[in-house]
Amino acid sequence: MRLVFVLLLLLLPGSALAQTDALPPTPQQVVELAIDDFIRPAMAGFSVSTVKLEDAMGRLCAAPDRGTLDTARRAFGDAVLAHARIAFLRFGPLVEDNRQERLLFWPDRKGIALKQVQAALATGEETAASVDGLRQKSVAMQGFGALEFVLFGSDADNLATGSGYRCSYGLAVAGAIRRTARELKHAWMAEPGIATRMLSPTADDPDYRTTEEVLEDLVGAMAHGTEAIRDTRLLPFIGRDGAAPNARAALYWRSGMTMPDIGAEFAGIADLLRVSRIGEAGGADGIWASDAATFEFRNVVRALGVITGPTLADALADPKQLQGLRYLVILSQSLNTLFGERLSAALKLSVGFSSLDGD
Repeated sequence: MRLVFVLLLLLLPGSALAQTDALPPTPQQVVELAIDDFIRPAMAGFSVSTVKLEDAMGRLCAAPDRGTLDTARRAFGDAVLAHARIAFLRFGPLVEDNRQERLLFWPDRKGIALKQVQAALATGEETAASVDGLRQKSVAMQGFGALEFVLFGSDADNLATGSGYRCSYGLAVAGAIRRTARELKHAWMAEPGIATRMLSPTADDPDYRTTEEVLEDLVGAMAHGTEAIRDTRLLPFIGRDGAAPNARAALYWRSGMTMPDIGAEFAGIADLLRVSRIGEAGGADGIWASDAATFEFRNVVRALGVITGPTLADALADPKQLQGLRYLVILSQSLNTLFGERLSAALKLSVGFSSLDGD
């Protein structure tokens, strides 16, 4: 059901020209639309989802049974989807104070998070069972990856019959996630704050001296976001350079949230493109790039619809579903080019290198 919901999020209006009869937005109006109609609501929605997650974990710890465990697992999935919609906004508040890594320590090629979480569960590390204590520890122990292992990893079903420390630690992780999400929401709502700086660039601002520099962050987020989907979500488990597919190399393989997370990331980027009307600000070339990207997002919907599982391992073993996964890699590259080259050129922007470069 979650993947169906994500597919619905990706059903966009067909053309940038068809979205409105109004005049094309000015660059300033694009920024206003991006902040007021996408970023702020998405951050608020993410924050709400984490409050529900922490509440569900608290209920599980207070009254452990199959029902409260299932509720906590569903709340985890909902929060994962809400996070996926904002994960590509890798500028401003998300990259400050290690918030990106606090929420999701990924990629984790050395399995650092798993080792640290398993060690805490094995020893019953008391300082990791409170939000304040946990926030002083490694970021790898504080986010969605850690909580996924608590709820879905080895011996997780014991939570339904009472698993004192495991649940206490999981509740602390949920609380840490909620606190970080609240910080993000407050940072974007604050006046003055990041929104003020983006809406009113000044010559002495370290990041935003002109509106063009603000647009570079927005377009760069979409370009690098599609690149991240390819390089950190899809290729690790599909296989790079001829390597065999491996479902256990995927983010969220334990919870079954791999594909819903990927779909929600695509949906977040598509939503920012649509609501900001940024393509229209680039004239005919910008509208072409926006419409081409919308076409590719519709192809994403079709590709996601092919991947029916029922598990990720089943999808990788099915030639048709594996072809759909590989098509998503192609689509993410196409979208990266459309944003990083065609749309940025139409807007006369210089989109910098990705934070993934050299990783």
